[in-house]
Amino acid sequence: MRFFKYHGAGNDFILIDNRENNIALSEANIKLMCERRFGIGADGLMLLEKDAELDFRMIYYNSDGKEGSMCGNGGRCIMAFAIKLGLVTTKAKFSAIDGVHEAYLLKNSIIRLKMNDVDNIHYENGHYFLNTGSPHHIRFVDESDKINVVEEGRRIRNHSRYSPDGTNVNFVEISSGKLFVRTYERGVEDETLACGTGITAAAICASMEAKTDKSSFDVKAPGGLLQVDFKRQSDTNFTDVWLTGPAEFVFSGEYTIK
Repeated sequence: MRFFKYHGAGNDFILIDNRENNIALSEANIKLMCERRFGIGADGLMLLEKDAELDFRMIYYNSDGKEGSMCGNGGRCIMAFAIKLGLVTTKAKFSAIDGVHEAYLLKNSIIRLKMNDVDNIHYENGHYFLNTGSPHHIRFVDESDKINVVEEGRRIRNHSRYSPDGTNVNFVEISSGKLFVRTYERGVEDETLACGTGITAAAICASMEAKTDKSSFDVKAPGGLLQVDFKRQSDTNFTDVWLTGPAEFVFSGEYTIK
């Protein structure tokens, strides 16, 4: 089976062309392929499939082998993959688990992805919770580099309030108008170098936390820099949400299903 490896700010994925619908992977297959010592290694795996009305369909699996919710960096990487396959040139519309997305190639490997509108944000005791295609718990901190993301993130991810599905957890630092974000991702069950839906959630909540009308944020994750833009319609209603950043091809190869 031919596979392609991409990453978006260090958030890495295995991509497979399944337009012929001839590839069937079990949960165990996907988990092994994503394993970093015995497999290819990745935070997740995506199948690019045909869509009856749009340019293609995105099927996303976390590294635990289970189908996941929307992945923002994955959405940008699958757009880059579609360009490599010759399906599209500079723009596309595709379906994902949370609906239809638009994507554009701006320059080189920079991909701009339209995210879903956000109109339901919960706030309690300094913590935010919202869904940007995937559920995210947001906590603002003073020194993000000193947080034990795995230990604290895992505790919040498994908290009873988020049972049974759990949540992704983001620790966000605001400094000189820029954001620094570290994320614990469910399904990966570890800190990832970037999380697209988490960075989107962090930017939206930062506009509320900082009480600013700023509509564009530069966001630094451990794996790189991304940008989030939006229009704020009311206190908790955000539309025209876009995630922009690199989506880079790393390598391709062949893998034998075991």
